[in-house]
Amino acid sequence: MSGSTQEEEELPANHTGPKGVINDWRRFKLDSMDQTVPQSKRELLRQMSSPREDDKERVNRKMSVQEYDMIQEEDERSLKHYRKQCMQEMHERLSFGPSFEQVHELETGDAFLEVIEKEHRLTLVVVHIYHHGVKGCEQLNSCLDCLASEYSSIKFCRIDAAATGAPERFSTEVLPALLVYKAGELLGNFLAVTKHFNENFFATDVEGFLNEYGLLPEKEFTACAGDEEGGDVE
Repeated sequence: MSGSTQEEEELPANHTGPKGVINDWRRFKLDSMDQTVPQSKRELLRQMSSPREDDKERVNRKMSVQEYDMIQEEDERSLKHYRKQCMQEMHERLSFGPSFEQVHELETGDAFLEVIEKEHRLTLVVVHIYHHGVKGCEQLNSCLDCLASEYSSIKFCRIDAAATGAPERFSTEVLPALLVYKAGELLGNFLAVTKHFNENFFATDVEGFLNEYGLLPEKEFTACAGDEEGGDVE
């Protein structure tokens, strides 16, 4: 048999169903395994992840207790990581448009106009107009930092009222202000927005307020810290 044919036979086919998924992540674990892992363990995982129909002895033999414990240990440690990576890859394939993930500081009035007029028509733009020393502005900035990481498809921005080019329109009485745009159109104009919150407010309060007006999309996928460690694997 030619070398190319033999090489093709060595390549494991993609599987479906529970057994196929297990074999897939075992191959994933094998590929990512540190080279310091004993060769015997690597060989066992290779055999378990690439069953050959023509290898009757390997397919039909019974697994020893030691082999079972070894594979079970790999299952517990690796399945969570594999599942998390699959979820992230699926989310990336289904996500469209740019991802921002942070609050952008606008330095000038021209930058303010540009982000309103030139941003993609499907991108929601939330602009916080603030001024140093005005009550609630610093706290709102912290809240938006948090929301920006949770709603990465939204472009959160902030600009000092003095830098807008029209400071007379944004006196301290109307700050902090939240302006919401999409495709150049003003969807929300919330002046002195902190009057809607308690004195001590949090990101969830701002999130709930914007949701009342239907301005936020469904929250995007985020990996929970609890998935990294602890918890049972189903």
